[in-house]
Parts: sequence; structure tokens; C-alpha cells
Amino acid sequence: MFESNLSNRISGSYISFEKSGSCMTLEDKMKELFKKYEEIIIYLIVGVLTTIVSWGACFVAKIWLDPDIQIQNFIINTIGWVVGVVFAYPLNRKWVFKSTNPHIIKEFFGFAGSRLSTWILDILIMFVFINVWRIFFPLCNFLHDKISFLSKMDVESVHYWFVKICISAVLVTILNYVFSKVLIFGKKKEKKEEEKEEEVKETNEE
Repeated sequence: MFESNLSNRISGSYISFEKSGSCMTLEDKMKELFKKYEEIIIYLIVGVLTTIVSWGACFVAKIWLDPDIQIQNFIINTIGWVVGVVFAYPLNRKWVFKSTNPHIIKEFFGFAGSRLSTWILDILIMFVFINVWRIFFPLCNFLHDKISFLSKMDVESVHYWFVKICISAVLVTILNYVFSKVLIFGKKKEKKEEEKEEEVKETNEE
């Protein structure tokens, strides 16, 4: 009787230990995944914040400007882009790519220059799908009639934000990351890694 109780306790403690071990293993795996994709995760968070700020600037600009007029649509998107770049640079520098480049002004202009192509892409997308080829307008009209909170907006606004969110924002976010990673901050990181490797080699030789 005593031996059976003892064996049950031992087996029970083994099972609980095994479960706790698996939990620790899962936690370790989560930490490893976060470390592995930390840059992308933080970039997406910063990207969401930047997008909100940029769209907020566009929303304010739309109070006085009409996106159906080509030149005013251009101005709206330009305002959103400028505000987004000014907001995004310090966050990308400090949190995403952790740059220590002392030449901040030069780096900022490089960062802004790398986003000129995505700014042009955003303008082209908005121009084509808002002013020229309104292929998504029937879908937006359908969503406007079927979804209650969208029905409070006019159809033109639903169409505008659909193109802005579902098409332009997706492409711009992906390209911004690639350009920042490769052109602005990527080379500096490679140099730092090479310097660290050299330091390790020197210490090992000593």
C-alpha cells in the first residue's frame, strides 16, 4: 500500500515536472521567435503608429481639400507622407534598427530619400484608383450599403479609404521596410557585425 502510494506520488511529480518543462520549452521557443523576428515585429508596431499619424494628417487635410480634384488629392497625400516620414524616422532609428550613426541629419535625409519612391507609388495608386480607374467603387458602394458604420460615411470617402488601406498601405509598408533594411540601416549593421567578429577573433588569438 505504501509502495503504491509512493510510486503514484513519484509518477505524479514526474508528470508535473514534465509539464512544467514543456511550458518552459514553449516559453523559450516564444522568446527565441521574438528575438529572431524582433526587428519585423517592432517595425510593424511602428508602422501601424506611423500609418495612423499619416492618415490622421490626410483626414485633417481632407477637411479643406477635395480628393476628387487631382491637384488637391496630390496635396493631401503629400501632407500625409511628410508627416509620416518625420514621425517614423526617430522611431525606426531608435527602436527598429537601433542605429548609432552620429550623422543624424544625413541619415534622416537618406531615410526620407528612400521613401520618395513609396511616396510616388502612393500618389500613383491613389490617382489611378480614385481619379482614373475606379474599379473598386462598386465594391465600396456595396460595403457602404451593407455595413452600418460605413453607411454613416459618404460612398466617396469609403472608396478613398478602401484604396488607401487595402492597396496603398500594404505595398508601401512592405517596400518601406525593404528600403530601410537594405539602403539605410542594413549596411551599418553588417559593418558592426564584422567589427564584432574581428574583436572576438582578436580576443581569441590573445
